[in-house]
Amino acid sequence: MHSIVTMKALLAAVVVVSVVCSLVGITQATVVESCGATRTLVPIEENTINISDCEKGPCKLKRRTAVSIYQKFTPTEDVKSLTTTVFAKIVGLPLPFVGVDGTSACQYLFSEDGETKVGCPLKAGEPVVYKRSFDVLEIYPKIPSMTIHWELQTKSGRSITCFEVPAKIV
Repeated sequence: MHSIVTMKALLAAVVVVSVVCSLVGITQATVVESCGATRTLVPIEENTINISDCEKGPCKLKRRTAVSIYQKFTPTEDVKSLTTTVFAKIVGLPLPFVGVDGTSACQYLFSEDGETKVGCPLKAGEPVVYKRSFDVLEIYPKIPSMTIHWELQTKSGRSITCFEVPAKIV
């Protein structure tokens, strides 16, 4: 009997915490994977990544919507500039995200509060937030299985952060 009362109390506490978290806008980070052989300056474990409407893969990318990426990391050395490298691996083939891949990441960098633009260069030890969104166009075909590779690189191609997440276009 005591264990049933304890379980009910625990369940009630979980519900209260969930409601409070949703009311104050706290969201859970998205579960992502490292980029395998890609060596990064900031390890994946030291990033906080949130992909809109996706707690874990496969993320469902709905056509005619925008997907937002929120990534918090702290560079361990000074970084002059960053470029976004984004592609979908579909049946092993990398297909770049047109309009996102190869673009500067600097205009999407904010201070730790997520509101104050900081841009580039980045200072070692100072946390930054990268915020970016992209449209999932209606012309995109429905794709049941792919892996999204999202990386921030220096001009010389050195990887600063990198993550991958399974996804599908619905």
